[in-house]
Amino acid sequence: MTISYRSAFIGGLASVVCIGLYLMWLWRPEHQVRLHTKNFFRAIDHRNWEAVADFVGNDFEDQWGDDKTRLIERMREGFRWVRGSRILAGNPTVQVETQRAIWSGKITVYSSDDGVMELLDQRVNNLPTPFELEWHHISGKRWDWKLVRVSNSLFEIPPDVY
Repeated sequence: MTISYRSAFIGGLASVVCIGLYLMWLWRPEHQVRLHTKNFFRAIDHRNWEAVADFVGNDFEDQWGDDKTRLIERMREGFRWVRGSRILAGNPTVQVETQRAIWSGKITVYSSDDGVMELLDQRVNNLPTPFELEWHHISGKRWDWKLVRVSNSLFEIPPDVY
């Protein structure tokens, strides 16, 4: 069987169209925010603080008054006590505006330490309100999203933790 220039051209064109459609699907803002959030949680689980910092924007500020540096310090300190952690988010929603997206979902944090699990259940896992993560699209690259805010109206950080 011989391949003609015409069939090679058509095959190449079909491949380019398929790759283009895949990239359009992959780079949709909603899909990117979901992927970024999932990978952000995975970086926290693996204690990869450099990767966590890469997900967080320099203009980050949360409802507790933390900036990017303080957020990373708090996570590093807090997750030091959470052995074998796993962060899961059930049925999140993503609302996309032009350069901004809000990921909203219930976050459940698991630990292999039963004592820590009791505390996590009391403070995080049993919250009736979802966490909201605000992401901003920061450049012309369709995959360039940064976390700029985290909030949950019922989540409290005790004053002695400051």
